[in-house]
Amino acid sequence: MRKLTHDEISRQRVPRERIQESQRLPIYAMLDNIRSLYNVGSIFRTSDGASVQKLFLSGYTPHPPRKEIDKTSLGATETVPWEYHRTAEECLLAVRQTGATLCVLEHTTGSIPYYQVTTEDFPICLVVGNEITGVSPDVVAAADLALEIPMFGMKQSLNAAVAYGIALFELVRIWNMSNQRGSSPASVK
Repeated sequence: MRKLTHDEISRQRVPRERIQESQRLPIYAMLDNIRSLYNVGSIFRTSDGASVQKLFLSGYTPHPPRKEIDKTSLGATETVPWEYHRTAEECLLAVRQTGATLCVLEHTTGSIPYYQVTTEDFPICLVVGNEITGVSPDVVAAADLALEIPMFGMKQSLNAAVAYGIALFELVRIWNMSNQRGSSPASVK
């Protein structure tokens, strides 16, 4: 075993000029009042890695162009489709038009573990909320499903971008396993 070079890794990826024409997974994401520019950038980068359909940004979630977002996204703001909506209500309407199951990543009275999503839940829109207050009550009330990441230590939650990455790549795994398409979103045609 040896570490792959940057060139070897790059040859395995969809070329930038073909990224817009590549088929994406049936996964959307909504950012509900995320306050950190760096979390937003990280979520863009993670979304690119998972080949999500689109990011919906709402409320006071910062949106491109911003140098802080660009710093952590490493160019993913140019490869991930996204749109911004001033209010969560407007954003929810746009998400509903996709036909996706609205799935909040939040501790609720009806949450299930993040790994219990089924293929019947796809297409799916994963909603991540504010770093302090979580997903807003109106968005939780509108949700079809609530997922949580079980916590085993003293803290009750993870950083928003970290939680998003964990849940998102589990959704990718579930989709790929059910469709027997391998583990690489880039292989989805």
